[in-house]
Amino acid sequence: MDQSRLIKSGNREMADVIRRWKSALWSVGLFSVFTNLLMLTGPIFMLQIYDRVLGSRSEETLVALLILVVLLYGIMGVLDFARGRIAAQIGAGFQSALDARVFNATMKRAVVAEARAQPDSGLQDLESIQRLLASPALFSVFDLPWTPIFLAAIFIFHPMLGWLALGGGVLLIVITILNQYLTRGPVLQGAGEAARAQALSEGFRTQSEAVHGLGMQSAALTRWKTIREAALVTQTRAAHRTGFFTTLSKTLRLFLQSAMLALGAWLVLQNEMTAGAMIAGSILMGRALAPVEQSIAQWSLVQRARQGKKSLSLMLGSMPEPAARTDLPRPKAYLELSKVTVVPPGENVATLRMVSFRVEPGQALAVIGESASGKSTLARVLTGIWPPVSGKIRLDGAALEQYNPDDLGRYIGYLPQDVVLFDSTISENIARLGLSPDADKVIKAAKLADAHEMILKLPDGYDTKINGGARLSGGQKQRIALARALYDDPVLLVLDEPNSNLDSHGGIALDAAIRSFKARNGVVVIMAHRPSGIAECDLALVLQEGVVAKFGPRDEVIKAMTQNFRTIAGEMAPKGGT
Repeated sequence: MDQSRLIKSGNREMADVIRRWKSALWSVGLFSVFTNLLMLTGPIFMLQIYDRVLGSRSEETLVALLILVVLLYGIMGVLDFARGRIAAQIGAGFQSALDARVFNATMKRAVVAEARAQPDSGLQDLESIQRLLASPALFSVFDLPWTPIFLAAIFIFHPMLGWLALGGGVLLIVITILNQYLTRGPVLQGAGEAARAQALSEGFRTQSEAVHGLGMQSAALTRWKTIREAALVTQTRAAHRTGFFTTLSKTLRLFLQSAMLALGAWLVLQNEMTAGAMIAGSILMGRALAPVEQSIAQWSLVQRARQGKKSLSLMLGSMPEPAARTDLPRPKAYLELSKVTVVPPGENVATLRMVSFRVEPGQALAVIGESASGKSTLARVLTGIWPPVSGKIRLDGAALEQYNPDDLGRYIGYLPQDVVLFDSTISENIARLGLSPDADKVIKAAKLADAHEMILKLPDGYDTKINGGARLSGGQKQRIALARALYDDPVLLVLDEPNSNLDSHGGIALDAAIRSFKARNGVVVIMAHRPSGIAECDLALVLQEGVVAKFGPRDEVIKAMTQNFRTIAGEMAPKGGT
């Protein structure tokens, strides 16, 4: 699907959300009508003061007009405040309605390694639209249609005043167009460079141990400063241009008001209009041109929201919301793959091809292979992270895509090769970030992973807060991550290089956990580089360049691999002589 179609699809989704607030938008429009009508209070009041009160010297008329003006301005203030609150609610409602959708789409897109390496602005894009909806820029949309009406009223006072106001308005519009044309590039470029600098600094922060341990502080700082300074230069240039046009428009409007007064005074001297009309015309021109000036002042916000809308539409269109699925009962541990081929998202080459096997409840499967043989790809596809391009993966007869993703996550325990713990308590990490962890289930999972005693020795036990696991050793993190995989009794356990950071005691605990899991009729799939560390496995599958080379009982597969190795070693040995 091309990009334009994806953007249209995302636009439709956002438009559907906006339509939920249609009545609120109508309210803002209605309040804007009355607010702009009440804006005529000032010109009419000045007209009456100069042409009636001063001429008649009537204090009673002055008091009556003043009371009426106070009442009208009070109503106008209430309406203006009300439409501001409604606009803020529209912006907040729009963001709230799409927050979860954008968050999920961001997480789904991050599965692609190329997308994960780039800064993602989905939530910031959504926030930029929210700020626009809640800003005075929205009122300009409703106020601009009143500009011709106010200009027409000025023409009624005198055509020369009308032409002066119209000419000023045209100049302001030209300034607006130039503002858009000359600032759009620097604003977007500066935002992109700032996002890249932020992503780079965050990457250095998360890998701070490697940066310090390898003496890369100066190199890291130089790289970050290069991008950061480029962003600052671009943002400063954009701010200068935007500020120039904002100042120019403000200066022009102030000059036009003085010019209106000067022209009006000359017309009064020529007896072609009254002093009241002169003052009223000046006030009306300021009101007529205010929405244009306000648009220029808010233009950086408008530009950011426009770019955010485009980016957000593309993301939502490319990551459609999954269709609702019928809730399936908790499955039994029957795992079957039938001719599964996998192409990693964002790539064009299959890393698994026509993989088929079956594992029964109570069995453990060892997946053996060299680096880049497809083991981690198989782990990702078994857990539903990556979808296969062909073939089926079935759990208790149902294809993985038939399960609700949240339910599937509970039925599968996953220990990735690169263990990451989140900035929360150990208990919440084991409970998969549940807000109210079930203490019994947490402790049960920790005991199964032989992590209970280790956790109790920490400063606050299960309530110890960790920051990305920085306070834990690699082995401790691995055992807590194993407990997380075992939490809430899944039926399938996928372990990618589970003993990479474990000592001998941790290896024994891992074997015990696998035995216990098999005893509860679960299925275990272990990814391993070497045949070692798979003592509890019943079956073995050998992957070579994404293809199944051997599959069967573990001992038979290991024996065949050993014989093949001896055969190859014999063929490579020197002939004749010792």
